[in-house]
Amino acid sequence: MDINSICADLKKGAAVLALHNEAKKNHALRCVSDSIKKNKTAILEANAADVKKARENGTSEALVERLALDEKKFSSILQGLEVIIQQNDPIGEDVAGWTSPGGMTIRQTRVPLGVVAIIYESRPNVTVDAFSLAYKSGNAILLRGSSSALASNRALTSAIKEGLADAGEDGVPSALYLCESTDHSDVTQILNAVGLIDVVLPRGGAKLINTVVENAKIPVIQTGAGVCHLYVDSDADTDMAANIAQNAKMQRPGACNAVETILVNKKIAEEFLPKMAAKFDGRVLVKADEASYSILKKFMQEDKLVKAEDSDFGFEFLDFTVAVKIVESAEAAVDHINTHNTKHSECIVTNNRAVARDFQKRVDAACVYVNASTRFTDGGEFGFGAELGISTQKLHARGPMGIKALTTTKFLIDGDGQIR
Repeated sequence: MDINSICADLKKGAAVLALHNEAKKNHALRCVSDSIKKNKTAILEANAADVKKARENGTSEALVERLALDEKKFSSILQGLEVIIQQNDPIGEDVAGWTSPGGMTIRQTRVPLGVVAIIYESRPNVTVDAFSLAYKSGNAILLRGSSSALASNRALTSAIKEGLADAGEDGVPSALYLCESTDHSDVTQILNAVGLIDVVLPRGGAKLINTVVENAKIPVIQTGAGVCHLYVDSDADTDMAANIAQNAKMQRPGACNAVETILVNKKIAEEFLPKMAAKFDGRVLVKADEASYSILKKFMQEDKLVKAEDSDFGFEFLDFTVAVKIVESAEAAVDHINTHNTKHSECIVTNNRAVARDFQKRVDAACVYVNASTRFTDGGEFGFGAELGISTQKLHARGPMGIKALTTTKFLIDGDGQIR
């Protein structure tokens, strides 16, 4: 991969795109949407080939589910694109403004970051999500997906570029590049592209994220591995808690916002744990501490219940597996979460408003829920249309990253001859 040549083209594309107004960008994105619809059969066929190959390679079904595109997911891609089109263009927005003591007018104005790179695993929808968010916010983007989704990403990128070409002068095809090589040296080149790429975002498992964070010489927005917790308080509605546990663990166990550890207040454990076991219905392997094991062994089949090890707490299973622990209090739950989490998404189920608010204040995470599943940590669910990922760091962006996460600001100062 010739990173210098690729980034030179992307910089040119970014420079052109930065001058496009909202109408031009929306026209281009509508053409992209039309092209994706037109190329639906080719895209789904390419994805089916990726899925077949993944299964032949022994990939777990939870991870195959992340890779696979079906009618619902395909429609969701188009819906997300439409939401982005409908959103206000953030570029040119005045964040603040004032007149200095010397009479100069100062405005702080939102501008694109420039050239963005995203390194991601499995999910083909990220190809469209990342492109559309970058394009609407005036950025060029370098996409580096995984080899497991290469055919899908090629088909989607081809459709996107076809749409941009159909948009005529409103389309900027040079604002997008897909790295099709599966050579890991390409990742190294991206991470070392000082002065060429303005920011890189890793989106995937802990290994990928750690590789990027530890080796990048360019700025990184760290998106999260998701060691997410559900705490069932002593004042919880246990039926609600069991429903949330089922959804947060079982709906999409390979997603970063799936729950990996369930903490249960000792006062309610005897009531809640049997309901949880019933909801799991023999489909989830529970790694239980001693106290919860002694309760659950009466309600679960032997092959779905094992005693937890210390390493199970703080581990991202990304599968139909969950760690369970009984705790003394809400304070103990908060301490456990802040020790073991990845600062992604955490949840408390309780009818005690004071305990709920204290939990939200004290837990260190991008998203903290009361009586709702962590599965809602998602750009689409938050009304962003799509997301670049879930930022688990505190600088620049935190939580689901929509359009504004790909912008920065600059100061525009107007004077009439002032000197200092």
